[in-house]
Formats: sequence, structure tokens, C-alpha cells
Amino acid sequence: MNLLRYFPRHEYQFFVLRVVVFLVLAAMHGASLRAQDTAQGPMTPPPEHRVTRIGNVSEPEAPPSLPEAEIVKRFSLKEDEYILSRTHFTYRKTIRIQEFGPDGQPAGEFVLVTQPARDVEGKLLEKVVERPRSTLQHLFLRSEDLEGIQRIPAFPLTSSQLAKYDLKYVGKEQVDEVDCYIFQAKPRGVERVKAYFDGIVWVDTKYLEVVKTYGKWVNDQGDVRAMANLPFSLFETYRENVEGKYWFPSYSRSDGTLNLNGEEIPVRIVVKWTDFKPVPGAPQTSATPTSSSKP
Repeated sequence: MNLLRYFPRHEYQFFVLRVVVFLVLAAMHGASLRAQDTAQGPMTPPPEHRVTRIGNVSEPEAPPSLPEAEIVKRFSLKEDEYILSRTHFTYRKTIRIQEFGPDGQPAGEFVLVTQPARDVEGKLLEKVVERPRSTLQHLFLRSEDLEGIQRIPAFPLTSSQLAKYDLKYVGKEQVDEVDCYIFQAKPRGVERVKAYFDGIVWVDTKYLEVVKTYGKWVNDQGDVRAMANLPFSLFETYRENVEGKYWFPSYSRSDGTLNLNGEEIPVRIVVKWTDFKPVPGAPQTSATPTSSSKP
């Protein structure tokens, strides 16, 4: 069947793009199903979460068409800047793990709240600031059980990591209010001791900054779970524009199904980063567009 007979050319191109993105996400999700034995897919963020830019400078003109390699290079350099800048901020991190009952409603949850701190040697760590609370019915968790969550890299595609990935341009899509380029990232190889990101990134078309990711971490054993005993590997992560300069992760979610003694229990983890504030006296880098950054 010739679809051009039924669709105008621009609608046909948009239709093809949506099919490509769907197939990429479906392939990633299918692999996750084999590891997690769950039927959850990409999630829409809750109503309180929206991706918006709150820049303190006038919006620049849209960049001209750029080679894919140049777009990747530019957003990876921004990732370098953000991974450094975030160490100069404090924030509140809330990890919530939920069990769901047969009616689809939450039946219990575990909540842990931390914030970044430094030990006596100056090493960055996550400090528990509220006593963990739990109403879980099937699981017993402690704060140390969530250490795997703390080790997930927030910025997977920094410039030093690009050589280890194949990045393929998929197309364009709007994430809430932000127009984005879409890239698929696949590791060129896997190792035993190090995990690599396998997924999709959405890049702001104007400023060339990552605003959303959807994917998992893999090594030569397969999908890496954030927590050894829970089926969380495929995460959808949204970022927040902080101080009009930095795109920091602010909301991440993963769903799965836990099999306990033949009973299938839907579970979910949601991680939120809130209350970003500069550390007093910490140096601040500038991520605002400048004339020298224009193509």
C-alpha cells in the first residue's frame, strides 16, 4: 500500500518518525521484559512534573542544521559541565518504593530521604536526613539496600565516554514545552566490571542539552538492576532547568513485577530531586549561551 496516497508528504514523514521511535523503545522494552518479566512501558510523568526552561537570558535563534556528530559533541560537553556543577549544589533526594495490590492501588511503600554531604576526607556521599519509613507488606528494606541507586550515573554521555558508544539520530519530538532531537545510544562493547547506558536521549534543539533519558545499564552479564533483589533496570528520567543554566535530573521512575512464592506483585520506584540550592562559597560555572558557542 502506498501511504503517500492517503497522507500529505509532511504528515507521512511525521508518521514514519513516530513509528521509528516506537520501534526503538519497543525493542529496548522487549529486552527488559526478558530480564524483568514485566509488562510496563515508558511512563508519562505525573501532573506536577513538566519540562520547562526558565532561562535568565533571551532565547537564542535556533541553530542551523548541524551534523549529527556536532550535536553529540556539544551536548556531551554540556554534560561535562553539569556533572561538575551539580557537586556545587545541595538538594533533597527522595526515593520511594511502592508495592501495589490486586486493585492497582498502592498497598505499601518505603521512603528514604537523603542529601549530598562530604566525609572527613572530602569525599562526596549521600547522607540520610530523615529516618526511613516503611509500610511494605512483602519486602523488608534498609537504607543500605538502596546504595545501588546512588551509584547510577546521572550523566551517562559525557565527552570522555563518547568513544564507547554508537549514537544514532532518530528524529525530533517535543518533550512538554521543549523541542528535542532524539538519539539512540548503544554501547560498542560491554565489560564485567563496568556498566554502560543503553537507551534514548532527548536533546534540546536550541541549546543542545539533554533534557530526558530513557534506558538501562548493561554489562556482559546483561541488564544491571539498580537493586539486586528488585526488578528495576529500565528508567525514564526527566531533568529540571536549574537557575536557568543547568539541566539536572529531577524525576526518575521504573516499574516492574516481583515474583514472591508464585505471587506476582507490581512494584515501582520513583526518585525525586528537589530544592536545588548552591553550596555557599562554591564556585559556579556558566552554562548560559555565549557568542563564542554559536556555530
